Amino acid sequence: MEFNKICVLGLGYIGLPTASTFAAQGLRVIGVDVNPQVVATLQNGDVHIQEPGLLTLVQAALKSGNLMIRTQPEEADAFIIAVPTPFYDDKRADMRAVIAATEAIVQHLRKGNLVMLESTSPPRTTVDLVAPILERSGLHAGTDFYLAYTPERVAPGKILRELTENDRVIGGIDRHSAEAGRDLYALFVRGDIVLTDATTAEMVKLMENTYRDINIAIANEFSRLADRLGINVWEAISIANRHPRVRILNPGPGVGGHCIGVVPWFLVKAAPDLTPLIVSARQVNDGQPGFVIDLFRRALGDLSGKHIAILGLSFKEDVDDLRESPGIEVARLLDKAGVKVKAFEPYKLDAQIPGITTVPTLEAALEDVDAFALLVLHRSFRELDPQKVANLTSARIAIDTVNGWPSEAWKSTGFRIYKLGDGRDAI
Repeated sequence: MEFNKICVLGLGYIGLPTASTFAAQGLRVIGVDVNPQVVATLQNGDVHIQEPGLLTLVQAALKSGNLMIRTQPEEADAFIIAVPTPFYDDKRADMRAVIAATEAIVQHLRKGNLVMLESTSPPRTTVDLVAPILERSGLHAGTDFYLAYTPERVAPGKILRELTENDRVIGGIDRHSAEAGRDLYALFVRGDIVLTDATTAEMVKLMENTYRDINIAIANEFSRLADRLGINVWEAISIANRHPRVRILNPGPGVGGHCIGVVPWFLVKAAPDLTPLIVSARQVNDGQPGFVIDLFRRALGDLSGKHIAILGLSFKEDVDDLRESPGIEVARLLDKAGVKVKAFEPYKLDAQIPGITTVPTLEAALEDVDAFALLVLHRSFRELDPQKVANLTSARIAIDTVNGWPSEAWKSTGFRIYKLGDGRDAI
């Protein structure tokens, strides 16, 4: 199948890199977003997302004329839905953005078009939700137009590289739809393209993220056990991982981001009677910020009235993505405990968190505090010289939740360092 013009709905962490990458291949691309601020930013040649190489790619795509930014979709050979799918308080997937994007396509849908759903979605979304909406056009999925699902499988900070190099899964509502999807993504994907049915492709995405969530949960439980038993979990993990069939992940303050901390609930809601392990893992990881607060209490005693600096708010290192961040949850719990919290997030200086004072520099964060805590393993934090920190603050209590600072180096500089999963100072 040949494509000359495509329409990408949703210009977030996946949609914008995808639209720009297709434009770089010479296709005419209509990039659509309902957020007027996002549209204005892109039309002015800037980006609203920090991602290595993205600004250069977007500007080149805009300058070439291949990428055009709009608030409404237009007729095209293919439509890609890449809008967010958050969840409600009861953990049900919020599909309103997918529904709205699909409905916006209906009036532009023509025979022979391809529609790709790329938003992370509960099982059977493509066949039970998207297809019936599109068929309001009078056209029939699989007969008059092609319909398929393809999960994004990229990590923030590596999106542009992994977008092209990672294997791609295309799940069609029929074989011809899967093949049409393959023809589209083969324009830039250098990894293998695996064809399957739509529901299997949806399940693959959920399985990948749930697998990681469960493995992080056991690492977090090990960190709690280490505290209880008076050992260092980081040392224990490094030794256990010398076994040829063991690969324990690292514990931390919790699990964040749009995928790993969210999509396991899509499986739970699809079959609550079959997913007790997934529920348990989610409860462990969602409860990890509370465990971190216990570490703060061990270091400082009564937290009420204390002044604490938080280093890092994004959900993972060296990115600006705050979605479902455990660092933010830790900051909120500290605020609830009566702590005066200052936070420094170098990748998101304009972050605004209710109850939390965000500051633009490390120096401002460390000024006049009782303690400071490493919550995200940003490179700039990992490479901090403890002597430099000692010159910036009178605080001598350092709390490390990600094993980013060598304890002996900090102790030799005069700091008392408390590390998540290191229970040797707890007994």
